[in-house]
Amino acid sequence: MKILLIWLAIINLITFLIYGYDKYRAATGGWRVSERTLLLLAVIGGSVGALIGMHLFRHKTAKVSFQWRFWSILVVQVILILLYFIFL
Repeated sequence: MKILLIWLAIINLITFLIYGYDKYRAATGGWRVSERTLLLLAVIGGSVGALIGMHLFRHKTAKVSFQWRFWSILVVQVILILLYFIFL
């Protein structure tokens, strides 16, 4: 359990920083982080960091297709967490 919490802390920090970096690159031009990578970071545990990054940096908040995919990931994760605690 301790390893899982460490993983979640690290992946959420990394995800948050990458969302900030991508927003910076969007504003200044140049190489961008792919949406696939941003969503993959959420899938592997960085959903909280992604959510905070999206709102703090106002990044990807207007892109409906991205939002739909992100919120789908988050809903599945919440359901899995609830199922884990219900059947623990």
